[in-house]
Amino acid sequence: MRGPYRPPQYRRVMIPLTVLRRLDCVLEATKADVIKLHKKLKADGKYEPEAIEKLINNKFKLTFHNTSDFTFQKLLGDADKLAANLNHYIAGFSSKARKIIEKFKFDEEIEKLDEANRLFEVIKEVAAVDLHPDRISNIEMGYLFEDLVRRFNEQANEEAGDHFTPREVIKLMVSILFTHDDLVYRESKVIRIYDPTCGTGGMLSESEKLIADPDSGLNPSAKVKLFGQEYNPESFAICGSDLMIKGEDTSFIVFGNTLGTGKSKEGFVDGDGHPNERFHYMLANPPFGVEWKPEKDNVTKEHNEFGERGRFGPGLPRINDGALLFLLHMISKMEPAPSDGGEGARIAVVFNGSPLFTGDAGSGESNIRRWIIEHDMLEAVIGLPDQLFYNTGISTYVWIVTNRKPPERAGKVQLINGAEFARKMKKSLGDKRKRVGDGTDGSNNTPDGSPNHIATLTRLYADFKHDVRMSLGDIQSNIDTKRDQTKSLFVSKVFDNQDFGYLKITVERPLRLNFAVTDERIARVQRTGAFENLAISRKRKNKAKIEEEILVGQAAQTAILTVLGSLKPAFAKGELAMDRAAFDAQLSDAFKAADISLDTALKAALLAPGALGEKDPKAEVCWNKKGESEPDPDLRDTENVPLPPGIALPLPLAYENKKKKGKLDLEPLLALVQEHCEAYLKAEVLPYRHDAWIDHSKTKVGYEIPFNRHFYEYEPPRPLEAIEHDIESLERDIIAMLKQVTA
Repeated sequence: MRGPYRPPQYRRVMIPLTVLRRLDCVLEATKADVIKLHKKLKADGKYEPEAIEKLINNKFKLTFHNTSDFTFQKLLGDADKLAANLNHYIAGFSSKARKIIEKFKFDEEIEKLDEANRLFEVIKEVAAVDLHPDRISNIEMGYLFEDLVRRFNEQANEEAGDHFTPREVIKLMVSILFTHDDLVYRESKVIRIYDPTCGTGGMLSESEKLIADPDSGLNPSAKVKLFGQEYNPESFAICGSDLMIKGEDTSFIVFGNTLGTGKSKEGFVDGDGHPNERFHYMLANPPFGVEWKPEKDNVTKEHNEFGERGRFGPGLPRINDGALLFLLHMISKMEPAPSDGGEGARIAVVFNGSPLFTGDAGSGESNIRRWIIEHDMLEAVIGLPDQLFYNTGISTYVWIVTNRKPPERAGKVQLINGAEFARKMKKSLGDKRKRVGDGTDGSNNTPDGSPNHIATLTRLYADFKHDVRMSLGDIQSNIDTKRDQTKSLFVSKVFDNQDFGYLKITVERPLRLNFAVTDERIARVQRTGAFENLAISRKRKNKAKIEEEILVGQAAQTAILTVLGSLKPAFAKGELAMDRAAFDAQLSDAFKAADISLDTALKAALLAPGALGEKDPKAEVCWNKKGESEPDPDLRDTENVPLPPGIALPLPLAYENKKKKGKLDLEPLLALVQEHCEAYLKAEVLPYRHDAWIDHSKTKVGYEIPFNRHFYEYEPPRPLEAIEHDIESLERDIIAMLKQVTA
């Protein structure tokens, strides 16, 4: 293939051909009988094509079949017509298999290989490989295919992150999700597993392997059913092919957009592909940092119309990152909690750092976090090393979300710091320079003495202990061997749900203004909108009326300036009025003496800062008509106040949506937290700003998970003497080298 294809493009040919060859071998024993029965049923004319397929599958206990006269060996018998015959062979598959295979768009590669005179040689080589089930079992073939997919995706690292999660990350996710969960071990249990962004199916395959592997599975007696949805055609085809290769039902893998755009099309599911299904376990690596603008109208409509009865009730994240939408979708697919008579569900999802803390109090992201935490669904967050993925070096995090926490975890969230649990790769693959240790060197599954970080992290999760420390030596990271291996760091912490919530309070300070009537301030008055609008006509058609209104307005402007001019002597020597109420009376008396009306809008414009008023911290407080101090917007500030310890969750505050925009009832919440906020103000603000107060009507609730802050430990800089010694040593070295150059 070298020449027509570059190495990253080999998968376009080798993956579909591997699938076709395996299917060819699987159908070998029944091929002749299938063709014979198909011809008979078709000749009878009694059955529709769909009914014929079901009859054949039931008769021979197959999930798919092929009715063409060709096999791989027969294809080689006519080299001149190989391209046409190969296309005919593919068209002979039953509909479910054909829909999967067609997503490879292999007909384009057949034409390309044929034009390059490579088709016969490639088919000959593939046909020589025996992939018969008697030689390679379904589970072994699944492993072989997964390894093939991994290798090709690693070669194509420029796009692999879009659909391929490193295998060791998947192993960690399934290990934490399943290993210490009682439901997995129930005899002959039917277990339903779902991935809404299944890509090539790695998470589904690894989940099934961990549970049902006949040799090493947690519960080989379990019946595992795999469900998925994927909108990339090639990834969908690979996932479906993997299941076909293993002899499993492919009808539960759906081609379509999980979020939906509201614009359906044939052969493509727009929205939830499993609307009536609920699952025991879910895993996903949704696209993060990706704009969800194409889905905005559909998602927003569902949010507004269905609220918490729909998938996206708690809130919507900002448009440039829709990762949290997939988590909300997965939560909506959970089996009912044990408290509601169900078996409950567990979710493992990979995110970048954004869903942990992006979004201010009351924002969509914050409300989503709030809803998950206040419903006691967030069980753990595991921070992973950076440089794990093929097309990005950023740090990632695994969230464990469940509606069936064990009693000891109720009301708690565990944070596990796995940032140092990494091994340096012998060869980088794109941006992937590290891997989580699994006891192998990464190139195969053979133990090589490397640390098993997956087992250690799983044990930390299972132990569920607070303030656990490990040394770098115990972790066995080889990223930087020069570091002090005795250095200790926190690797596990446990928090109450309330620890992640906070109240965003608005702290006000009073408006203080001085006043004077000077040429400068009169000029500022003339530039105000209220003054300029006096000489602007509101008429549209009657020119005479327009001119009349303008003249009246100009006269009013002149009269106002005359009154202000009469007040100038009182401020000729730089005097300042420090009390707005007193200056207001002085101004009103002057207008009354001149028999000029001073309406409310004009008075407000004259007294405003930037007109006759000017902000002055030494001036008296400005009071409104209710006898309350008027706030100064420029001095307004906000403070994030932790929730009161032990406050009951969920908080008595609704989630804002289109119908409740700006209309949330704060009274029940304030009854619980107002005193707590006032105590915070007294302790943290009033000692520095004695005139401050809280505007409780603006209080908001926020939730964030400041992961790095919780694991940060201050390290004092080295002593100045040591730094000075190093500098002097470097200077001596430089001088010595310069002498050698000039000698």
